[in-house]
Amino acid sequence: MTDGDGGIGRHANGHVAPPPEDGGQVPGHSVGDADDTQAVRVVLDPDSGPDSPTVRIERPDQAQSDPSQTAADDAATMILPAVASDGPTDVPAEPFPAPGQAYSEVPGSEAAPAGPPPSGPGAAAQPTASPLGPQTGPASPQPGSPGRSPLVKIAIGAAALGAVGLVAYGADYALSGDSVPRGVTVAGVDIGGLSTADAEAELRAQVGPRADQPVAVQAGEVQAEIVPSEAGLAVDWSATLDRAGSQPLNPITRLTSFFSDREIGVVTTTDPVKLTEAIDGLRMRTDRAPLEGNVVFEGATPIAVTPRQGQNLDGQGAEAAFAENWANADAVELPVSVVAVSVGQDGVDRAMSEVAVPAVATDLVVTGRDGKSAVLRRDQIGGVLTFAPDGNGGLTPQYNMDAAIGLLAPQLAGTEVQPKDATFSLTGGAPTVVPAVTGDMIEWRKTLEQLPALLAQPGPRTTAAIYEQKPPALTTAAADKLGIRQVIGEFTSGGFEYASGVNIRLAASEINGAVVKPGETFSLNGHTGPRGSAEGYVESGVINNGRPAKAVGGGISQLATTLYNAAYFAGMEDAGHTEHSYYISRYPAAREATVFEGAIDLKFTNDSPTGVLIQAFGTGSDVTVRLWGTKTVDVQSIPGERSAPTDPNTVTLPKGPGCIASSGAKGFTTSDTRVITDHATGQEISRDTRTVKYDPVPIVKCE
Repeated sequence: MTDGDGGIGRHANGHVAPPPEDGGQVPGHSVGDADDTQAVRVVLDPDSGPDSPTVRIERPDQAQSDPSQTAADDAATMILPAVASDGPTDVPAEPFPAPGQAYSEVPGSEAAPAGPPPSGPGAAAQPTASPLGPQTGPASPQPGSPGRSPLVKIAIGAAALGAVGLVAYGADYALSGDSVPRGVTVAGVDIGGLSTADAEAELRAQVGPRADQPVAVQAGEVQAEIVPSEAGLAVDWSATLDRAGSQPLNPITRLTSFFSDREIGVVTTTDPVKLTEAIDGLRMRTDRAPLEGNVVFEGATPIAVTPRQGQNLDGQGAEAAFAENWANADAVELPVSVVAVSVGQDGVDRAMSEVAVPAVATDLVVTGRDGKSAVLRRDQIGGVLTFAPDGNGGLTPQYNMDAAIGLLAPQLAGTEVQPKDATFSLTGGAPTVVPAVTGDMIEWRKTLEQLPALLAQPGPRTTAAIYEQKPPALTTAAADKLGIRQVIGEFTSGGFEYASGVNIRLAASEINGAVVKPGETFSLNGHTGPRGSAEGYVESGVINNGRPAKAVGGGISQLATTLYNAAYFAGMEDAGHTEHSYYISRYPAAREATVFEGAIDLKFTNDSPTGVLIQAFGTGSDVTVRLWGTKTVDVQSIPGERSAPTDPNTVTLPKGPGCIASSGAKGFTTSDTRVITDHATGQEISRDTRTVKYDPVPIVKCE
């Protein structure tokens, strides 16, 4: 017996180990297989108490080299309780031997004690090995004792029990061999105890087909399916079986494996491109913007819009989750990020009950003059009342005054007096002022200032229209002061065809009577507005891409050139004009203009101290524009010489409406110089030269 552990040594066959030949202490002996490959030691735990002693089983390779160390590796040590024998329960307790004391064999054991037994008359007085260690006097058994200490019986019983368990442990380990550890499952398939080859075959049969079957996925509230193989996923069978590990040595682990399972999952190989495509393919269903809570109207009925959070699929997280769990989950949970809403259901409910429902309870009536009234009907409230988030989870009402005015104002227009600017009449050959008219109009914004309160009040909802006087933009007094008395610039042009004349006369009538105040800029396109079929314009000649063509509103360049020259000789400041791309013989060279709706305009600025009145009219053959005001300057035009002639090219087009034949003309470069002098003194004020390069007119053949 060892003096370090106080253990009892037995071979696996149950025989007590003989003592060493040198008569020294008997070391704890190994218990295990016949070849001692799984040998262990059964030792009394020195750390246990006398009331509940325990023994432990140690493998030799885990024995402590330092005798002072008493702890053993958990994986190599099994602690067993020392169970009491069936002897009398009233046996007095014996002191537990110290670690330095050793046990010797007792009568009735299967092995003889070391050395010859004492004999002769003095044998009774010879000290014997006691279960409690060497004694100095004769043994004195306690009354009722069977001759063996209860603790010795406990130790022997524990040793026997441990030996049996270790035999079973060794047999279980030997029989398990290289098989998969007991209790191992892969994606729910039990492969414990199978050989590696059989385990792989079982997994290929049970788990392999799942790669080609749709797997349910759950992304927030959205359900969908993905086929793993189509997403580039497959099982790495070798790596999966490697996860199972080797047979465990720990006896506790081996024992518990009879009653438990250990799921190790599959090791998945991935095609990153296909997996990303499969996950991204779900976004049309999984990703959605948040739906804010709101109140809308269907006719006179308010409708509550239930708020709903938005969500976005976490692409990388979803790929990882699906690759990890596709084989062993009923539905794979894919992570999503939630996009919160700013308006909650409570806010929607308050807006409904406190604002929307009362607003459509009855019509709103605005009374005007002469017994007339305007009505904002219940089913029109939705066009005026809307809601927006208030930043605190609720909704704030918004009232569209312009929409309300648009619905109410036409109903009371007959009760208003529109303001009229002062105008000029040229009936007598000289301009005279036609007095302005002061308006009497409903001030709708003041009238509807209490609209929120009106839509909230119960019972009849009636309010009176507020009328206010509105002065004209040009009063009679202001018109008298403009100094419009005489013609300061005039020009006439002709030579146009019938369709062009229709357009020219229509545009002339639209600018006739326009007043340009000092410092203002006049725009031909801005004053006429659109020039399309709806406004009465017809198709006529235009220049398109450098050659003759036709378009609705064509011919207006004739009016533009006429107006430009009238402003030129009136001394107006040129605010922007563009010449034709090639020269038209009925216009003065370098002193003409073209226009194109939305692209090319004609503008001039009245830089004189008095106002300017435009008079424009046309006949069947020509158009005239006169500018009236107060003459302060004289203007002279000095045309330049033509130079750098260029020959035309020939263009052949298919016959039809789109082809207008032309004999062509040479291009050239020329200039015009405008000299402005003071009308009263004749002193020169300015001299400006403008140089223009005209392209040749192409020869167009229609074939």
